[in-house]
This record gives sequence, C-alpha cells and structure tokens, in this order.
Amino acid sequence: MVIHSAKTILDTIQAVKGAKVVITTHHKPDADAMGSSLGLRQFLMRIGCSVTLITPTDYASFLKWMKGEADTIVFEDQVETATAITQAADFIFCLDFNQLSRINEFGDVVGNAKALKILIDHHQYPQGFEDFTYWDDKASSTCELVYRFIQEAGMSDLIDTDTAACLYTGIVTDTGSFRFNSCSSTTMRIAADLMDKGINHSSIFDSVYDSFSESRVKFIGYAISQKLEVLPEYNTALITINHEELKRFNITTGDTEGLVNYGLSIEGIRFAVLIIDRSKLVKMSFRSKGQFAANVFAMNHFNGGGHFHAAGGSSTASLEDTIEQFKTALISYKDQLHG
Repeated sequence: MVIHSAKTILDTIQAVKGAKVVITTHHKPDADAMGSSLGLRQFLMRIGCSVTLITPTDYASFLKWMKGEADTIVFEDQVETATAITQAADFIFCLDFNQLSRINEFGDVVGNAKALKILIDHHQYPQGFEDFTYWDDKASSTCELVYRFIQEAGMSDLIDTDTAACLYTGIVTDTGSFRFNSCSSTTMRIAADLMDKGINHSSIFDSVYDSFSESRVKFIGYAISQKLEVLPEYNTALITINHEELKRFNITTGDTEGLVNYGLSIEGIRFAVLIIDRSKLVKMSFRSKGQFAANVFAMNHFNGGGHFHAAGGSSTASLEDTIEQFKTALISYKDQLHG
C-alpha cells in the first residue's frame, strides 16, 4: 500500500479551481466520524473548495452542536440529491472507514463515481478502493489523522476554534477520554494544541457525555441490571437487546453508544459484546482487553472488523440464533480468553 503525503493530495485538489468535494463517513457515524468530517470540511472550504458532507444514515443528537453540522445531507433521507452531488464531485474524501460496505447503499454511488477517492482512516485491513491513501492504524482516531494531514501540509494556522473543537471531540471519544492504548504522546500533544486554539473543553464533555435523555439513562440501567450475562468460563460479558426493548425505551441513534463498555468494566472480563436486534439486521459491538483480538473474532464469525480491541459485526439470523452462534464461537477461543 502506498501512503500519500498531504502535500501530494492537496496539490492535486488545488490544481482544480473551485474543486467540488464530497466528504463521507461510515453509517451511524460516531463522534470521531462526524468530528473528522466536519473538521476537514471547514479546512477544505478555507482553501477554496466547495464541500458537501454526506452521511449514509442519521447520527446522534449529541453531535449536532458541531460547526457546519446543519448542512449535512443524510443519504437515506435524500437519495436523489446526495447521488447527484456525488456524481458531480471532483474528489470524495472517505473518512473513518475503509470498506465501501460500511456506507451501506451509498457505497455503490461512491464506488461508481468518477471522482478521485481519498481515504483518511485508522482501521485495519483497508479494501483499497481509493486513489489516494492517508492511513495509519496506529493513530488514535481519524480526527488525529485529519489534524496531522493539515499540519503536514503546513496549514495549521487554518485550524480555528470551531475546527479544533470538532477534531478534539473525536480524539476524546475514540481514546476513551485518553485511557486507551491507542492514545500516544503524539495524541496528547495534538489535544493540547487543539486546546490552545481556544476550545471550551468542559462544554465539549458536557455535550458528549452529559446530555442523555431520561429514557436513555433508564435504558442503560435496565440493560445492565436485566440483560447483562456473564460467562465466567470465557471471561466474557454479554448484553442482548431485542427490538421491543428498543421501542419500549424510545431508543434513538446514539443511545446505545458505550453500552458494551459496561461489560468490559467487570473485573476479570476480557471480552464483551453487545447484541442488538435492529429488525433488518442484528448488530454487534465487540470490546476486548489484553491480547484478545476483537476485530479478528468479528471478521471470522460476524462479517465484521475494526480495531484490535474495538470492533463491530452483524448477522442476518434471528437474535436468538445470533446469540447461540456467538456462544458456540466462543468455545474455540477459551484458551485465549484465559491466557
């Protein structure tokens, strides 16, 4: 794989006067996805590009305070508009994902577009659909990579307070508030520089972590007290949520974010999974500790992938069958989970 420099990529873009750029990110985008996309959008607009952010699906309400969010087009809500804009684009930036399947039906539109594709991502095993690659699976987040991209181009002065707030948000959330192994000294220096841009650190934490609805808080309590199952023979914790429970608590996009981490917080647990019946698909979130590769497990058994310690997957089987498949799959990993 060839990793392209920021200068090479930006020289190509700036050679097209008033370049039309689309930025997209994975379905159900999280804080790193939206923060990196909106931060990059502001930067590209400052260098003369016409930029549209198109997300495959909706996203959590606690991300809607970021500068420029209101201009986002949601593909599943505006298919014709999003398709037309993408087909007319000169460049498409693909942020925080590296498989076209991660953007659902929008993947076909992006894949068939004449635009040059530019990948900025930190997940393992990229598909290789892009023309330019700015990738590092050791980076804490895609927001860190966008910062490095701008810095490498010698344009750090174009990161204003609003852009800094977007990038800082993704770094905070994808590092688990700076506690994950992916958080390096470089990450901390970047975070410090973003703080020096004048961001309101406390306000960002408030928006992301302290703006839950009453129903979400009750749902989390219910999930932990009633739906958490510990499998001590595998050092594994499991939370399962059916579709009726999602409706009962009026769960919206983003409300299940972080729920899987409660299982991993139990002493002795090395692997945690959240399995949710979303009607069309059963969605799965995996978290691990130590040397157990959550992404390998997800790839081997549930059409998934992601990071070593944080991954996702899905199943077309029923919720009950998916749970059974998960428990059966665990058997062959027993030694690893006790290692």
